[in-house]
Amino acid sequence: METGIDHIINIGSRQQKPNWTLLSLVGAAVLIVGAVFGSAATARGWFNGGGEKVPIYVSSDPKVNEQVTINGGFSAIAKAVTPAVVTINVSSRRSQQQQIPFMFDPFREFFDRQGPDDEGTPRRRSPRQQQGQGRLVPSGVGSGVIVSPDGYILTNNHVVDEADKVEVELNDNRKFTAKVVGVDAPSDVAVIKISATGLPTVSFGDSDRVEIGDLVLAVGNPLGIGQTVTMGIISAKGRQSPGRNREAFEDFLQTDAAINQGNSGGALVNLRGELIGVPSQILSRSGGNIGIGFAIPTKLARNVMDQLVRNGKVRRGKLGIMIRDVDPDIARQFGYKSSNGAFVDDVEKGEPADQAGVRAGDVITEFQGQRVTDSTQLRNAASQTAPGTTVKFKVWRDGAERELTAKLVERDISENDANKRPKSEPAVTPLGALSGVSVDNITSEWTQKFRLEPSSRGVVVTNVEPDSDAAAAGLFPGLVIESVAKQPVANVNEFNAAIQKADKKEVMLRVRRPDGRSSFLVVKSEE
Repeated sequence: METGIDHIINIGSRQQKPNWTLLSLVGAAVLIVGAVFGSAATARGWFNGGGEKVPIYVSSDPKVNEQVTINGGFSAIAKAVTPAVVTINVSSRRSQQQQIPFMFDPFREFFDRQGPDDEGTPRRRSPRQQQGQGRLVPSGVGSGVIVSPDGYILTNNHVVDEADKVEVELNDNRKFTAKVVGVDAPSDVAVIKISATGLPTVSFGDSDRVEIGDLVLAVGNPLGIGQTVTMGIISAKGRQSPGRNREAFEDFLQTDAAINQGNSGGALVNLRGELIGVPSQILSRSGGNIGIGFAIPTKLARNVMDQLVRNGKVRRGKLGIMIRDVDPDIARQFGYKSSNGAFVDDVEKGEPADQAGVRAGDVITEFQGQRVTDSTQLRNAASQTAPGTTVKFKVWRDGAERELTAKLVERDISENDANKRPKSEPAVTPLGALSGVSVDNITSEWTQKFRLEPSSRGVVVTNVEPDSDAAAAGLFPGLVIESVAKQPVANVNEFNAAIQKADKKEVMLRVRRPDGRSSFLVVKSEE
C-alpha cells in the first residue's frame, strides 16, 4: 500500500551511460519564472480565448513583450536563454552505478528526527561505491548556467562532486575541460570555469521578488534527450527537503514546470530572461517528474557563488542558538500571541547570542531590520552574513520586545548530532500526562550508558512506553529533564514535587539530549 512520496531526488546524474529504462540521470534544466501582472511598468501581451483578446501583463522589456504571448509562446525568451545553458559531463575513476543523491524515504526521516533544528547545520550525500578503478569512466551528466562572459558557470555541488574530470558542452557544440573553482555541499552550489571569452550569459534576477503563481520556464537536457524547454508556475516559496539534513541550507522555490533527472544545475529564469533559481531536486514516487520540483533561489546561490569565486570556500555567520518555528503549545506556555518568529530552545555558552543576552524561551522577531517569519528564514539570514559582522536583532521576552547586538562568529559545518536512542530499563511510573515514563537520578551508570555530559543536571529518562502521550510528544530514553513547567529539577524528589504542581493534562518540559542540546517539549494527555 502506498503511504506517500517515495523519493526526493537531486536531479543531477551519476551513471555510466544513458539508460531509458532506468530513467537516466542526465541533462540540465532552466526554470523560467515570473509574469508580473498588473504593474504599470510592464508591457502587455494578449491571450486569444474564444475569439476575444484578453490583455495580460508580461514584461517591462518591450522587445520581449512584443514577441511573448500566450498564443504565440515564449520562443523569444528561449532563444535568449538557451545559449547560456550548458551540459556538464563528469568522469570519475570510481564506479558509480545509478547513484541518485537524496533518494530516500522522507517519512523515515520525519519519524527519526527528535527536537528542533538549529540556526544552520553537511547535506546528506549519496553513498559512493568506492571500487578504485584506475581509468576515467563517464559517471554523470548535469547542467550549468554561464554567468560571466569569461567562463564562470554556476551549477550544483552534486553534479561535480568527487569528479576527476569535468567537461562542458556549449549549446553550439563546442567542448571545454572545466576547472572546479569551488563546491559547497550545504547549499548544493558549485562553480566551475572554462577558458573562453565572449560567452553568452544569463543575468541575475531578484529571487526575493518572485511571487507564487509567476510563470516559469525550465530549460535543460532531461533524460539525455537533448536541450528542452518546459513551462509552469512558481508553486510555493521557502521549501525544505522532507527530512532535510541538519547542515543543509535550503530555501527552495517550488515549481510544477516539468524537470526530470538530469536537470540539475540549470537556470530558473523569469519572463525577462533573468536567472532566479538553480534546479536541484524533485519530489517523486517513481523517480520521474510529478510536478514537484525545487530550485535554489539566486539570492542564496549568488552569495555562495561569490564566496567560492573569491575564496574557494564559504564562510557562514553563527549566532550560537538552537531554534525552531513557533509551536502553538509552547507559545501558549510563554504567553506569546503570534505564530511568527524563531523560538529559542537553547543558547550555546560563550557564543555570540549568549554574550548578547539571549535566553532559552526567547522569540527572535527581527534580524538586521527584517521581521523574522520562521526559523528557516533566520538561519539562512545569519548564515549569509559574514563572520565578524555586528548584527542587531530583536527578541520577545515576558511580553515585550528588546533589541540586542551580537558579533557573529564563523560556523563550523562539521557540527552535527546523531540523535541516538539508547535502550532503557523496563520501569514505568504513572505521572499524569507523563504516564508511561520512568526517570532516575543521574548516576555514573546512566551517564555511561546514555553518553551524557558529566555536568548534566536534572533527571534522566530511563524508559518511555511506545504508545504513550510522552512518546508521541518526542520523549525518549536518554533525555535529561532539566525543568518541569519552568521549575528547575535536580533530582527525582524535585521532579516528583514539580509534577504534583504541574498541569496533569499538559506539561512543558525542558530537556537536554545526549549530544548536549537543550529544547522545550510540551506533553499533552489525550485522555
